[in-house]
Amino acid sequence: MFSKKLLLFLSAVLLGAASYADEQVVNVYSARHYESDKELYALFFKKTGIKVNELNAAAPELIERIKREGEATAADVFITVDGGVLYTAKASGILQPVESKKVLENVPANLRDTENNWVGLTTRARVIVYAPERVKPEQLSTYEDLADPKWKGKTVARSSTSLYDQSLLASLIMLNGEKAAGDWVKGYAANFARQPKGNDRDQAKSIIAGVGDVALMNTYYIGQMLNSKDPEEVKVAKQIGVFFPNQKTTGTHINISGIGLVKQAKNRQNAIRFIEFLTDIEAQESYSANNYEFPTNPKAKKHPLLEQWGAFKTQSIDFSALGKNNAKAIQLFFQGGWK
Repeated sequence: MFSKKLLLFLSAVLLGAASYADEQVVNVYSARHYESDKELYALFFKKTGIKVNELNAAAPELIERIKREGEATAADVFITVDGGVLYTAKASGILQPVESKKVLENVPANLRDTENNWVGLTTRARVIVYAPERVKPEQLSTYEDLADPKWKGKTVARSSTSLYDQSLLASLIMLNGEKAAGDWVKGYAANFARQPKGNDRDQAKSIIAGVGDVALMNTYYIGQMLNSKDPEEVKVAKQIGVFFPNQKTTGTHINISGIGLVKQAKNRQNAIRFIEFLTDIEAQESYSANNYEFPTNPKAKKHPLLEQWGAFKTQSIDFSALGKNNAKAIQLFFQGGWK
């Protein structure tokens, strides 16, 4: 049976061979795993004649692969979720600036790297979900408030290995300072109704099952559950309340998925056309319609569910802080007892 590493190696070889045999390709190393992305790649081929060859793996593995392959890499673009991971990719030296007036017009400066080594494709908000029959919206306010003893035995959470919560904490370190962020972890953990486990969907299910009353969840998971083929997921999603925290203070935490141009890209012009396509209105509206993510192009329409939630204040931070503060966030989780 092939090992994972061997399969990745063979995939990379095939990508390289395709690139050599036909210049009309773009080789994508992606840590995103959505079928809707593949549909966009097929549309790009239909519109341009440029075939998209995709290699999927975890982001750290792809970054290390590109570094190790060096000049020989088949990768033209790197796609991932999380601003911290995008920071790591840039810091690893595998990216180069995206030189395209169209891309810069499509994506506002606050949703791309300061040197345009990567640009945002979508964002997702980390909101508070709650049990409406036990919690009133006016009882909710901020992330910080969830550490208050009034929530004792009422919070449920993912493991501290969750990149989503690591990045949330990294943002709180930047906004509130290390001590305050550490105190928040201790307070939140002291309020746990159970030990951390499961994914975002499981937190919603725990709330409806009466295990806890409040949890943190990414918005796009709510959209996925509401439109799931699993009737139980739909039932849960229809019952939870959604609250955007910190509207009177620092704003709701958002994270980003983005795309970067690989420094050693062999198909550079095709790669730039690909980035232009993914940040243009049609693709941006597809991301929102099919995966319930917020588009980074302000001209793109949002899915009706996102429109229903209305406009909200977001954190004003440099996404690189999510990477710079990641190690400290992991340390604070450990010290605070958030397993």
